[in-house]
Amino acid sequence: MKKTSVFGLVFLLLVSGCTSEANDKAHLDKLNKQIQEQAQVIDRLKQENEELAKKAAEWQTINDKKVLSAALAIVEALKAKDMDRLAMYAHPDKGVRFSPYGHVDPSSDIVFAKDELPSLMESSRMYQFGTFDGSGEPIMMTFGDYFQKFVYDVDFANPHMIGNNIVIGKGNTLENIHEVYPNGVFVEFHFTGFDKQYNGMDWKSLRLVFEQDGDIWRLVGIVHDQWTI
Repeated sequence: MKKTSVFGLVFLLLVSGCTSEANDKAHLDKLNKQIQEQAQVIDRLKQENEELAKKAAEWQTINDKKVLSAALAIVEALKAKDMDRLAMYAHPDKGVRFSPYGHVDPSSDIVFAKDELPSLMESSRMYQFGTFDGSGEPIMMTFGDYFQKFVYDVDFANPHMIGNNIVIGKGNTLENIHEVYPNGVFVEFHFTGFDKQYNGMDWKSLRLVFEQDGDIWRLVGIVHDQWTI
């Protein structure tokens, strides 16, 4: 009886050990299968992300081209003082804000509606376009005079540099174009300077700001900038 009991116990231990090993193997096989499935999911997600990034880059490139094309057409219209052509690019609801300096001031910068633009150049009406840098005196001018001093005062159609949504010209003025136009993009036409004796302090920039209206980028701001006191 004792021998039988010992053999029975040994047999049970062997069977139990085999069962445990089989269970461990099954568990490992299950884990390996899960790891392989997760790896496949990760690979698929990586591929999808790469495709999305590629599409986003293509979309950004297309938009950049659209904005730059519009900006180049607008600067040519400004050079020709063609306000009818300028109005074609103006935002139909927001109009166009004119800022004499890099710090855009929504409380004082004048906004002209799309349908007001064509007649502005011939108008004798006086407007206050903010205040002069340094003196703080009001900028009281007709649009035509403002245009000559704070829009197309140099040949921005043939600049030294063109920036795509990057501020090139920087001086003492607190530039805030991204804060005022959080949904906008802009193209900057920049001159690094004109007279060597000023060591670049006579730089000038013109920034054309756009916001999207459906699939079309519309002009919403014309920001003139230069070195300020």
